[in-house]
Amino acid sequence: MMKHKEQRVGVFVDVGNMYHSAKNLYKARVNFQEILKTAVSGRKLIRALAYVVVSKSAEELSFFEALSKQGFEMKMKDLQVFVDGTKKGDWDVGLAVDAIKSADKLDVVVLVTGDGDFVPLVTYLKENRGCIVEVLAFGDTASSKLVEAADDFIDIGKDVHRYLFSMRPTRQRRSQ
Repeated sequence: MMKHKEQRVGVFVDVGNMYHSAKNLYKARVNFQEILKTAVSGRKLIRALAYVVVSKSAEELSFFEALSKQGFEMKMKDLQVFVDGTKKGDWDVGLAVDAIKSADKLDVVVLVTGDGDFVPLVTYLKENRGCIVEVLAFGDTASSKLVEAADDFIDIGKDVHRYLFSMRPTRQRRSQ
């Protein structure tokens, strides 16, 4: 897909999806600064939104501050804890609404998520708003339908040293 420096780009990051994918796949944390650089690719950044669920843990505050300093507008929502102990923290609808509201000011919408729930959003933005839709996610956990629906897919799992922090080498078992 051709990228032009005059294209206006909006980046929408499903932080929870990326955080859990990196943690589960690689036992690492996402380098969101590199994600943003790749998403923009030398084009005109109009907005970069990071959607986070606040669970009140001590390390969260420094993480949120770091995201802000890297150029992300933070969208925060408290983690819901139900009577039975189940927890829910989901920004899918909020992210979709913001992407639709911003679409008229953008040429390219970059979704940083592998969540297949965003397929209808991708289809809508392409067919009804004329936006190019790019997806950045880990290929191993990205929905194949989302990858298929997008105009371009960047598998950040192919360059883990660029996009992840704290890569821990796997421990080798000693032979007996």
